[in-house]
Amino acid sequence: MPDRILVVDDDEQMKFMLAEALAARGYQVDVVGDAETALERLDEGTYAIVLLDIFLPGMDGMEALPRILERDPGLPVILITGHGTRELAYKAIQGGAYDFFEKPFKMDEFATVLRRALERRALTQEVRTLSQQLDGATGFASIVGESEPMRDVFRLVNKVMSTDVTVLIRGESGTGKELVAEAIHRRSPRHDKPFVKLNCVAIPESLLESELFGHEEGSFTGATARRQGKFEQANHGTIFLDEIGDMGLATQAKILRVLQEREFDRVGGSESVKVDVRVIAATNKDLVKAVEDGTFREDLYFRLNVFSIGLPPLRSRQGDLARLIDHFVARSSRKLAKPLDAFSPDAMNLLLAHAWPGNVRELENVVERAAVLADRPVMDVDCLPAQLLTFAGTTPEEPTIAPGQSLDDALTDIERQLIRSALRHTGGVQTRAAKLLGITERSLWHRVKKLDIDVDEIKDAKPDA
Repeated sequence: MPDRILVVDDDEQMKFMLAEALAARGYQVDVVGDAETALERLDEGTYAIVLLDIFLPGMDGMEALPRILERDPGLPVILITGHGTRELAYKAIQGGAYDFFEKPFKMDEFATVLRRALERRALTQEVRTLSQQLDGATGFASIVGESEPMRDVFRLVNKVMSTDVTVLIRGESGTGKELVAEAIHRRSPRHDKPFVKLNCVAIPESLLESELFGHEEGSFTGATARRQGKFEQANHGTIFLDEIGDMGLATQAKILRVLQEREFDRVGGSESVKVDVRVIAATNKDLVKAVEDGTFREDLYFRLNVFSIGLPPLRSRQGDLARLIDHFVARSSRKLAKPLDAFSPDAMNLLLAHAWPGNVRELENVVERAAVLADRPVMDVDCLPAQLLTFAGTTPEEPTIAPGQSLDDALTDIERQLIRSALRHTGGVQTRAAKLLGITERSLWHRVKKLDIDVDEIKDAKPDA
């Protein structure tokens, strides 16, 4: 069935042109001449996209935009006008419009943007379906994201959650490994049994064996009674071993035995304890390298790596940033019982430009801190921490010129240094680096080419904190 598009324009020539051009490209097109009729059409049926003129009789497009999005928050709306200004375009995008076109425009370019908007619409609907599958009856809705990397994560979780296989979750600290582990458990056949968590790096190695497997009375000083370990507590359910890459070799051997034989010995015990437990492990380390270095058992690695899920760092999920920020603002508003709406445009630009080396956890903390400091519904720059207001590697306050160097060469060096620093700070994402530098993405692209800056090399490097 062809995608259904609603065109809202009072210009008869424009309506005819759009209807003919879009129909020729295989779309089903409905055309109306005012916003009130458009809202009625949206109440009557579903559209894949809305093309909305700004200057309309009665209610104008800027007034209609929030009413359209109230009916369908994920609906792409492209605004069109013959009297466009930069300020109006910015206001439209801030108001939730997908894009903004000024008449006259090239139909091929417009059709490309239209196609991308429809692809985004389809992606959003697919992710929503997958998220609903994850949520199910448990109401689990903590995994936020609709970018391509997170779409892959949802697909993998959807595949493995109904099985009973061992899962290894890889990712930097703060990427949400525990949330994914819990999502898998909540929709697994063991969902009504215990979900037991243990951060392996938080327990001293001398106590980790007892924490995992329990101990018998009198097995060591202070052991005044028999104590169940995490594996016994998780019997018939799931155990989540976070940061397993930091576990010592001796304890690794005991974990391997549980995976192979489904049994273990309590500390000080003489009889083996049988358990039926699903293991989900997580690590921020490169376990392949750890195996090569001799700090992680190869046989345990293969036992854990039955089904692997890699979580992307936040710097690779640029499309999710705004949605995550909105999610944490709403949650902080409920938690603190404060009326919080959003961040100001200036504050939002700084949030979008930051590389987030601490990933989602860092973002969550920054938003919650801002919420605590805020004394008005729209949070401004003064609510953000200092590390978001500047970026490392800027030029000295009094730059110098080397002997024999011209002023032009010195300025070129300074420009190169600033651009490289901004790119490092944003993980090589040029859109965010351009925002940080206060220039357009096209201008940054030309400067990168002119100054022969290797963006791929910068992407591979660790971003500035």
